[in-house]
Amino acid sequence: MTPQDRSLLTGLFQAAVLAADPAQALRAHLPARPKGRVVVIGAGKGAAQLAAAFETLWDGPLSGVVVTRYGYGCQTQRIKVLEAAHPVPDQAGLAASVALYGAVRGLTADDLVVALICGGGSALLPCPPDGLTLEDEAALNRALLASGAPISVMNAIRKQVSGIKGGRLAAACHPARVVSLVVSDVPGDDPAQVASGPTVPDAVSREDARAMVAAWRIDLPEKIAAWLAGEDGRAPDPADPVFAGHEVRVIASARISLEAAAAASAVPAVILSDAIEGEARDVGRVHAAIAGEVFSRNRPFARPVVILSGGETTVTLRGKGRGGRNSEFLLALALAAEGVDFAALAADTDGIDGSENNAGAFADGASMARLRRLGMDPAAALARNDAYTAFEVLGDLFAPGPTGTNVNDFRAILIR
Repeated sequence: MTPQDRSLLTGLFQAAVLAADPAQALRAHLPARPKGRVVVIGAGKGAAQLAAAFETLWDGPLSGVVVTRYGYGCQTQRIKVLEAAHPVPDQAGLAASVALYGAVRGLTADDLVVALICGGGSALLPCPPDGLTLEDEAALNRALLASGAPISVMNAIRKQVSGIKGGRLAAACHPARVVSLVVSDVPGDDPAQVASGPTVPDAVSREDARAMVAAWRIDLPEKIAAWLAGEDGRAPDPADPVFAGHEVRVIASARISLEAAAAASAVPAVILSDAIEGEARDVGRVHAAIAGEVFSRNRPFARPVVILSGGETTVTLRGKGRGGRNSEFLLALALAAEGVDFAALAADTDGIDGSENNAGAFADGASMARLRRLGMDPAAALARNDAYTAFEVLGDLFAPGPTGTNVNDFRAILIR
């Protein structure tokens, strides 16, 4: 890959992230000042940056608390920032859930709650219902992450096994008005799915969740399966009067970020979709077929072109390697598109791909041949979910660090 191509791809990623910058995203969505108090709550990998931006933009007194992933915090003046574990919840996340409930206790109809919600909040806000423990919720998360199920399915199940998700936190704010400002990291931008919707109730029922477990053959821990089979602790109904007057606004999303990247590209750019789901390796192979068609036959897009896409793929764990969904996508793409003259970047817009220190990686049509010369079999690496190691050996990991936002996967394939 030439330095020019790497620079172009990095610039597109930066344009996508800038379009989801908290200050820029919040500016047009500030609610009207209430008669009473303003309390800010929030959760997600970009929650601290959202809180800092809100403090700067808000003209008036406020207080509050948000929770973000370890290492993702930033300086704030009036809103307390807590940090907890992601993607498997820990004791600090449990304490954060308690703190958020404490922040909204005793409010009146004159008060306003501003909820700053973005991706990652599901793991950051553990709150096991009566009869279950933090370890039970952590075991549920591990089972869901290993299942290969789409995020909508995982979140539907999480909402039925929680004391805070599925609108429960918003219900606790009653009678105060709640305005949820959501940075969407989910395909389709349904705000009830982002962070499992702590302040946005969902119509998906307990029965729906049970059907999803069966359809996706998810191996739930025994205690979780027993809880889900019962009727206690159902998620609240969106029609419940406690939610009357609440507002929900999606202030940033993959669609907006991909459009910004396309506009910033020095090469003609096309957007396949901002809502692609499925197994990362399968999505990689499909993208490889499209790249090959463009390279060989100049269709369905004419060269030169940058092919952009977003959404959230999943990885079904088959081995014990290292890597996240974006690096696995890219390894599958590079394997299937060997010999095609392309350059690609796949990365998570929050700066972290899964649980490693990289956002994703770079690859081109010669990457797999180079990897073999370095003594590593790329097909075997893909089989054991070891994409991180493969790109580490190549020196092609992309590690910008935490970006302060999260609108999910970003994929760019350049064909000269």
